[in-house]
Amino acid sequence: MRYWLMKSEPSDVSIDDLASMPKQTVAWYGVRNYQARNFMRDQMHVGDQVFFYHSSCEQPGIAGLAEVCKRAYPDATQFDPGSKYFDAKATSQNPRWFNVDVRFVKKTRLVGIKELRSHPEIATLRILQKGNRLSITPVDPSEWSFIMGIL
Repeated sequence: MRYWLMKSEPSDVSIDDLASMPKQTVAWYGVRNYQARNFMRDQMHVGDQVFFYHSSCEQPGIAGLAEVCKRAYPDATQFDPGSKYFDAKATSQNPRWFNVDVRFVKKTRLVGIKELRSHPEIATLRILQKGNRLSITPVDPSEWSFIMGIL
């Protein structure tokens, strides 16, 4: 099992939205970064644990827990000309973008970015590294344990 931090804009899908969805699951669609795509496609497995992180909002931070509940499959939005995630170079025979499904586990108190930065024990957490803009990052087991202890 691996651990991940996955960013979502709460105006698109928040932890509360995930909790209210049918089967409390959502396809993690719209990722258009090759490294993040590769994490989903090549490394994520059913049962992997996820910090659900609210980004691009007034109070960014870890808002809840989720788990990967379906392995990577082609992201349907790449084929939809009406979608902002449409990719004219993608075909059903050669998809470029993938997503996994994640399932709600629980909502937590919001652990904001400032609080995360205040703990030297997790200084190596990728989201805290200067210039990191990835929407999906791996989390080291020791970082996961520490953050679980402060939730």
